[in-house]
Amino acid sequence: MELKLLSALFIPGLLVLLFTRVAYNHVIALILTVALIAASVYKSYTDSFFLIVVDAFSLTVGFWYAQRMKRKYQKKA
Repeated sequence: MELKLLSALFIPGLLVLLFTRVAYNHVIALILTVALIAASVYKSYTDSFFLIVVDAFSLTVGFWYAQRMKRKYQKKA
C-alpha cells in the first residue's frame, strides 16, 4: 500500500511535466495523463478512493507547475 501511495503521489505529476515537454502543451499533457490514470483505474490497479484522490492532487500540482514552467519559458523567448 505504501508503494502505491508514493507512486500515486509522484508519478502523475511527473507524467504531466514529461508530456508537457514532449507535446509543448500543458492541457494536452493533462488529458494524456488523465487517460493513463483512467486506464489504471479501469484495470483495477488503483483499488481505493484515497489513491484516486492522491492521483488527482498530484495531477493538479503537476499541471500548476507545467503552467508555471511554460510561462517562464515564454518570458525568456
